[in-house]
Amino acid sequence: MQLDPTNLLDSLEEHMMKTEEALGSSFSAIRTGKASPALVEHVTVEYYGTPTRLKEIAGITAPEPRLLVIQPWDTTAVSAIEKALLASNIGITPMSDGRTLKLPIPELSQERRQALAKQAKSECEEAKVALRNIRREGNEAAKKAQKDGIYTEDELKKMLDDIQKLTDRYITTLDKLLAAKEKELMTV
Repeated sequence: MQLDPTNLLDSLEEHMMKTEEALGSSFSAIRTGKASPALVEHVTVEYYGTPTRLKEIAGITAPEPRLLVIQPWDTTAVSAIEKALLASNIGITPMSDGRTLKLPIPELSQERRQALAKQAKSECEEAKVALRNIRREGNEAAKKAQKDGIYTEDELKKMLDDIQKLTDRYITTLDKLLAAKEKELMTV
């Protein structure tokens, strides 16, 4: 990642925002007791020899709180989609009528809820590591800019302090996302 010292904080914030968005999208794929298209839309299907995301070859809807319906635009893809869903680790067996696939979402057991909460915590920790790496790269860029004469020593100290504050703000945001996801998972 190439960082410009003149707008260092802006580019760091942009990278941190992307990390937050990535965590939010991975949280949406973690199954709760409700049906959500995000649960399966990233499943990769072998479609005419090409790995394709499910959402690109089928409509995914949740007509009921505990049911997902997958309607392929090409009915010849039904068996390939079924095979991909079985191979993915979502833990739900699809029911096919030849034209559509239905995924009944079972009630989560307490053990499964705890395992999913642990998975969410792990993904949050990975996002925090990514934020710390962004912070480290920003600190290195600021120190290099000071060496090159772009920043004075006082400006460097202020920049390092601002980078730390930005990192702390995003880590707090990630912790809030995790707390909300854990609450959602543990609510029966």
